[in-house]
Amino acid sequence: MGPGVRPIVLALLAAATAGCLFARAEPREVHTFQLSPEGRFSGGEVRRPDVTAPVILVGLPQPEPGFDTPRMAYLTRPYELNYYAVNEWADTPARMLHPLMIRALEQTGDWRAVVAAPALLRADYRVDVDSLAVAHEYVQSPSRVRLSWRAQLIDLREGRVLGSRRFEAVRNAQTEDAYGGVRAAGQALEELLSDTASWLGACAAGRDKATC
Repeated sequence: MGPGVRPIVLALLAAATAGCLFARAEPREVHTFQLSPEGRFSGGEVRRPDVTAPVILVGLPQPEPGFDTPRMAYLTRPYELNYYAVNEWADTPARMLHPLMIRALEQTGDWRAVVAAPALLRADYRVDVDSLAVAHEYVQSPSRVRLSWRAQLIDLREGRVLGSRRFEAVRNAQTEDAYGGVRAAGQALEELLSDTASWLGACAAGRDKATC
């Protein structure tokens, strides 16, 4: 390598190295959110049930395909799921819903005990929740969040399904971003927890024969 070529080669290597350094993307901060109801189910006192009230077992909710992940889903057109790059749930929506469903049922006072499955305690009823989906929809303005699931109440003493019902709530987002979707999801969650808890109590007591 001639004396004039060597400086040129070194300069090119330095430029290439610098280019690689500058081209390297800085890591982006990930924002993590909880799926939490906005209202009385976010806390509050548990009503004291009657000693003769039944015991209910709450199974782990099962998600719709595409929602078994902490990644936050959104849609810009019907049926096509996308996921935020730097915004995610603290856990899968199904796992976050499980303790919230237990708390909501405890607060109704309809049950002597509300137990998370699996459990050794003998229960009278079991509730199974499936088809859980929560997504931020940007297909209209303002954007909105749709939350839905199906609940099924099973009489464990008689070994039969008492009733099955689909629940859905839609709430507009106050801001057109992931955080606006989180707040809307919390409002929708409050409605569905209330509706599901009321329906389960009525169904078990025979007060809602139309849907049980």
